[in-house]
Amino acid sequence: MAATIRLSARAHPLSRPNPGVAAMLVKDGRVLGRGWTQTGGRPHAEAMALAGITSEQANGATLYVTLEPCAHQSDRGQACTDLVASIRPSRVVIGQLDPDPRTAGKGVHGLKKAGISVAVLNDESARESLGGYFSRANFGRPRVTLKLATSLDGCIALADGTSEWITGEVARAHVHAQRARHDAILVGGATWRSDKPRLTVRLPGLEDRSPSRILLSRGVPPDGVRVINRPAQIADLDGVLTLYVEGGAGAAASFLKEDLIDEIHLYRAPIVIGDGMRSLGDIGLSELEGAHGRWIQTERRQLGSDDFNAYLRDRK
Repeated sequence: MAATIRLSARAHPLSRPNPGVAAMLVKDGRVLGRGWTQTGGRPHAEAMALAGITSEQANGATLYVTLEPCAHQSDRGQACTDLVASIRPSRVVIGQLDPDPRTAGKGVHGLKKAGISVAVLNDESARESLGGYFSRANFGRPRVTLKLATSLDGCIALADGTSEWITGEVARAHVHAQRARHDAILVGGATWRSDKPRLTVRLPGLEDRSPSRILLSRGVPPDGVRVINRPAQIADLDGVLTLYVEGGAGAAASFLKEDLIDEIHLYRAPIVIGDGMRSLGDIGLSELEGAHGRWIQTERRQLGSDDFNAYLRDRK
């Protein structure tokens, strides 16, 4: 399952508006087929993994899939539960049940009815790989990652607004890789006007994964950019499962104030600025006690001379 979850990264974000699922068919320690959700959402991962596989080959094999195979009919293709049942692998291991009521539990039922052994792992890593899909299902909005690049003393720019560059080249490449994993990227109006950011992916081979651009502003939208007036309006961004909030201090604070951030990516450069622009404005915190117990560190690494930390919002 761990290998299948890693494979699902190839689906993001081109599978939108469908979730980025992966599937892998294994028999006697050999991978017979593998696949992930294709551009635009079709074919599904199971169809890719089972393409060209016969029932004879699948006999005794296990199909690993990060999300329960879909059970509803679509004019875009066969239901994956029916497809898997027709190929008849001996066992199907599912990372997470599908929250879509058209499938939820029905996929498992259909597979068992076809005589296939089914195991549901409720794997947290599988759920995280489908974070945007589950966020839409549970909260009615995209999964939101906030990126902050600061000095050691928490500044994002000099007092006059100069901010190029806080972090080094390796950290900036890492940011571009994160952009490539998201459906949309958002900045505030002040950042748009002062920095005129391109908000594209500029890594060789990943240019086609540049996210759509969102502006948090009350102004007129520039060409090719969607505008929202309030953070809560991210719920209305059709087709967006994952959102990357990249700047600036006002936009970051407004999303934190409304508790819409699911993950923080913090890049810290080994520099001290002093009297500069702070990374955040008011987030509505009235007492220090309310700041504790909200964030769980999930990753830490060195990126050149810079330090990277990832934190997940603890919503349990």
